[in-house]
Amino acid sequence: MTSDNSPLLSHGMGLEPVAPSWPALRLDEVVRLLQRYPQVGAVQGLSWHSPRPFSSACTVDTASGPVFVKRLLQAIRSVEELMEEHRFMAHLQQRGLAASEVLHAADGASAIADDGWTYEVHRIGAGVDLYRDATSWTPFLKPQHAAAAGTALAHMHSAARGYDAPARSAQLLVSGFTIFNADDPLTRMQQYIAQRPALADYLAQRPWRDDVQRVLMPFHARLQPLLNGLTPLWTHNDWHASNLLWHTKAPSAAAEVTTILDFGLADRTCAVYDIANAIERNIIEWLALPSHPSSQRQLVHIDQLDAMLDAYEAVTPLSPQEAAALPALLPLAHVEFALSELAYFHGVLGSADNSALAYDTYLLGHAEWFHSDAGQYLLEHLRQRYAHLMNKEP
Repeated sequence: MTSDNSPLLSHGMGLEPVAPSWPALRLDEVVRLLQRYPQVGAVQGLSWHSPRPFSSACTVDTASGPVFVKRLLQAIRSVEELMEEHRFMAHLQQRGLAASEVLHAADGASAIADDGWTYEVHRIGAGVDLYRDATSWTPFLKPQHAAAAGTALAHMHSAARGYDAPARSAQLLVSGFTIFNADDPLTRMQQYIAQRPALADYLAQRPWRDDVQRVLMPFHARLQPLLNGLTPLWTHNDWHASNLLWHTKAPSAAAEVTTILDFGLADRTCAVYDIANAIERNIIEWLALPSHPSSQRQLVHIDQLDAMLDAYEAVTPLSPQEAAALPALLPLAHVEFALSELAYFHGVLGSADNSALAYDTYLLGHAEWFHSDAGQYLLEHLRQRYAHLMNKEP
């Protein structure tokens, strides 16, 4: 067996890598875990450690082929909370979608609790992990990849129809569309905060009601009349190139998505919410914006946006209501994950710096950016793109 090769750094909240928040998986730990999975066979070594920040994960070489082991603090995901993801993934697989395959232990469990941690094991999916070291908010390598991602997202939404599980119970590091999918978001947000004591503790020191009223509510005013046209749907909510595996015949050839990874943010939202998240995560280089105050339009990848949306709509055209909702929803798509992330940084990590960054730069700053020249450029492009559909609204 090879020895551990633990990473020294992981992805942080900015462009620079940081020390990981959680210890790397150890070889003896993985061996002990995989004894519960006899179908895997003998462990031969750990070949790669993920730099993702909220968990510890690695690729494990075994007698039956490589598997992916992920470990989270139980306060972040309980066994039942992980199984909410796994049941959705199983539904997608039953509908023919190439979602990551979760392995079951000898007792039938798809998630294991041990010593304060929760573990899951996945078979390595088909395809190449082209973006495995890419941080969030980095663009596709080329428009062809954006198109492939759009096609795959549309197929995932088609496969998700008929899955009618209720919204998730998980409270940390999840996305969702419950606050602004309402006529009274301030009341919904108050309820959301009250259910998360760490979030309530942090926000007690911030003028959050005034900030929400000033920054977020104007966007909701445009979205609210369109809410009835958005059909509930279980969605991925973290549709970034690094959560996809790829097949390419040659460097210059068109790509296709072969496997969909990481359903950690999946929940019951709607298709337009998932599309908005895909735009927010892939099309805008958020981390590079501060370094380009006068030329931010070049960090909004309109060519990739159109490629992704064209490919999506070739499979599933947007309704007039969905088309009108997309530019209205986009500035709000990040809100619930930002709040959830804030609860994590304050309540689990106890990081004052990251908590402030999550509140000022992510929760408020990302929404405020849509009032900038580059933000308006993006929203206006979407409005013009769908003007012909909006004119068909009753």
